[in-house]
Amino acid sequence: MRKAELIMALVMLVFSVYLMWKSAELPIGWIPEEGPGGGAFSFWLGAGMVICCITIIVRWAKRQSPPSQSDEPFMDREAMTLFFVISGSLAAMIGGIHVVGVYFSVPIFMAFYMRYLGRHSWKLIAAISVVTPIVTFFFFEIALLKTLPKGITEPLFYPLYDIFL
Repeated sequence: MRKAELIMALVMLVFSVYLMWKSAELPIGWIPEEGPGGGAFSFWLGAGMVICCITIIVRWAKRQSPPSQSDEPFMDREAMTLFFVISGSLAAMIGGIHVVGVYFSVPIFMAFYMRYLGRHSWKLIAAISVVTPIVTFFFFEIALLKTLPKGITEPLFYPLYDIFL
């Protein structure tokens, strides 16, 4: 697992730098009367990912994380199972965005991920799965005036638009 942690950190670092580079082709600053430029969120997301990747590499070099202390093989049976479960659930969430929209597919994915991987309580899962889409809706749709895909659930949001816009 030691090698896997380093390889993933390096791969994610390369993708993060690429994301920042491509995002910088669009405005990344604040545009008066419009809000953040088209590349702002992806640029700063990439910058945050670069910081996280560097932190993982430093912790790996110092052997501070459990995977960096491991002598396990690169991908054992448990790691492969975990990889396919997470990849499959992520693919289902992405596909669900087109059907039921962001505000339903993301909380369902979060609930599954928190329960399956994090083994968190249902109380915490319910709180985060309810609060996150509400905050996301108000942030993107109301504050930034950027619409996210809603799929077949779009009519449920019409009353909110009437109230806030």
